[in-house]
Amino acid sequence: SSTCRVFICTLSMSMAVSRPANKLFTLLFVLEPTRMLLGLKKRGFAVGRWNGFGGKVQPNETIEEGAKRETEEECGLIVSELDKVGTLIFEFVGEPQLLEVHVFRTEQYSGVPTESEEMRPQWFDHADIPFKSMWPDDQLWFPLLLSKKYFDGYFKFEGHDKILDYTITEK
Repeated sequence: SSTCRVFICTLSMSMAVSRPANKLFTLLFVLEPTRMLLGLKKRGFAVGRWNGFGGKVQPNETIEEGAKRETEEECGLIVSELDKVGTLIFEFVGEPQLLEVHVFRTEQYSGVPTESEEMRPQWFDHADIPFKSMWPDDQLWFPLLLSKKYFDGYFKFEGHDKILDYTITEK
């Protein structure tokens, strides 16, 4: 009977700490000295919100390759150089998997922003970024992005609009 108690204890402890691997995403912001290119999400997750360009990292590509591919697919720009500025971890209450978002910025691109099935790109002056139509966490870390600073962040959401807890660390 003591063997059974040990087994049950071990099983319940492993269940408490197990969590699926993080889902890997990219988020890329195309910047010019006084303006930023954002895309209005037209379908799927985060529809109706302005954001940078990005998405899921495919199994056969690096995170940087994923950021470049997603940007080309979503707005037609070819990105030559990336600067990784941060990593954001998102937890959504009731969802077992965390979202791990690798944030990049670039000023090196070619092409003309073009609307896709998924995103409608538009330039915004840095003073006119439409935070009210973006994810609520963006206004908390965008100042670091625009100042060319590096950061890590964690955000716990209830639904898609309410931040329950967060931390942001400048690196």
